[in-house]
Amino acid sequence: MAYRRPDRDSTRPVYVISVAATLVSAHPRTLRIYEDEGLVCPARTPTNIRLYSESDIRRITWIRHLTRERGVNLAGVRILFELEERLGTRILEALYAEGTGNGSKGRSRPRTDGPSAATRQAGPDEEPDS
Repeated sequence: MAYRRPDRDSTRPVYVISVAATLVSAHPRTLRIYEDEGLVCPARTPTNIRLYSESDIRRITWIRHLTRERGVNLAGVRILFELEERLGTRILEALYAEGTGNGSKGRSRPRTDGPSAATRQAGPDEEPDS
């Protein structure tokens, strides 16, 4: 009988705020600000402790990329996420490709299923496959 590891579910909340902050190289207060701005919504335990999933970590990585590398403020990030959700297009993927110069070279870009679904497959800091 095959055993499926439950920790492979990217939507399963497993990281407390301090671990999540370490994974994305941010201060825990930064993650709280992202939550206050409505950019990320971590799960909560019965005792109100925030728990972040792999999908949340990928979304935060996108937020960090947009704010630090592309100069977008948090209001702009929210608008980009909303546009991507409404239009069903991959705006963030195009921005990433434009920023790394991969748009015209034919190299593959990181895949994303949209930030609203929080199912991004590769982080903006990762090298695209050749």
